[in-house]
Amino acid sequence: MKKNLRFVFILLLHYVAAADPPASSPQLPPHFSPGEEQHHLHKKMLVAIVVATISLAALIFGFLCFWIYHTKCPTKSKTKKVQTPGPDAERGITLVPFLSRFSSIKIVGMKESVPIVDYKQIEKMTNNFQESNILGEGGFGCVYKARLDHNLDVAVKKLHCETQHAEREFENEVKLLSKIQHPNIISLLGCSVDGDTRFIVYELMQNGSLEALLHGPTHGSALTWHMRMKIALDTARGLEYLHEHCYPAVIHRDMKSSNILLDANFNAKLSDFGLAITDGSQSKKNIKLSGTLGYVAPEYLLDGKLSDKSDVYAFGVVLLELLLGRKPVEKLAPTQCQSIVTWAMPQLTDRAKLPNIVDPVIKDTMDHKHLYQVAAVAVLCVQPEPSYRPLITDVLHSLIPLVPIELGGTLRVSQVRQHTSLAVNSRH
Repeated sequence: MKKNLRFVFILLLHYVAAADPPASSPQLPPHFSPGEEQHHLHKKMLVAIVVATISLAALIFGFLCFWIYHTKCPTKSKTKKVQTPGPDAERGITLVPFLSRFSSIKIVGMKESVPIVDYKQIEKMTNNFQESNILGEGGFGCVYKARLDHNLDVAVKKLHCETQHAEREFENEVKLLSKIQHPNIISLLGCSVDGDTRFIVYELMQNGSLEALLHGPTHGSALTWHMRMKIALDTARGLEYLHEHCYPAVIHRDMKSSNILLDANFNAKLSDFGLAITDGSQSKKNIKLSGTLGYVAPEYLLDGKLSDKSDVYAFGVVLLELLLGRKPVEKLAPTQCQSIVTWAMPQLTDRAKLPNIVDPVIKDTMDHKHLYQVAAVAVLCVQPEPSYRPLITDVLHSLIPLVPIELGGTLRVSQVRQHTSLAVNSRH
């Protein structure tokens, strides 16, 4: 508006300048008397003033009409710019289902915008569910490695759905993942049905689960300090998307290291949404208690109270796993167990003791200031009182400065290396 008024003001200046009478009086015929000459000049000036006034009014009126028209009735090009894209536009890849691009894959229908693959194709892709193709096992079945044409590998989860509970988990996962697309959440590619058996096709995560890498045969030897911080950051980004950017918000309800999968570049993605719920879609008080021992928040375990802070608690346990290299629950005796939270809490807040309980694989490989920061975040996440726990967004922002720039954070690794080398030299 200010620019438009300024434009009118400039036009008026030019118009007035153009309408000014010339410096010298025009020559009149010699037979004009002085009185007649003055009367003639007054008449001409009056006519000029009237014409200028009418023209100026017409110009202002025309501009006002033009301004009102463009304010109330914007052009099509401007309307397109301010339109909010629909959910399909945001999802992108699901507009053209991934599996339908392969001519050898027979699609027999759609479910929640997800391709339903012919069961015979699933058998063929998994080599008739050969045991050597098993990637992992869950509560209701196994996950198999499957090969499409063009030598592209995917993962197929086989679910035995003889019970209503298993069927609900299948339906819930397909429904939720069909609407979600995020770099740190597993991509759903298709599904299939055969009698009481259900199949879900996902993108393949070449490095398996975080649990297998941390607590399997390698005991976390493949995961450096910076890679562990990257995995924590990726996981926080996935959770933040569920809590803050999904409407209604999604509570994962089964956050644990076995449901954090890693691709070929160790990018972490959340998986297994069978137990997830949308906040407000149903009464959370009537939801059956579910989850994994060691990750379940105390208020949910004792009182059945569920919120996004329940996911934050589970995230804190995963952060402790990354930090300490320990399982969430460890056996002390055949009938006695101890949680990582109970064991670690007194030592996490003691700067003298903390370096001694860190996973030996990464011990003395990080700046101790960063170690104290991560421990402080973990302590806040596993607070017994939900209101004392931070939002996952706050956790995310606290982790970003601890991850190298090339891994998705803001930390300059060269400075850390220089600091570490100076510290080593000072000891000598």
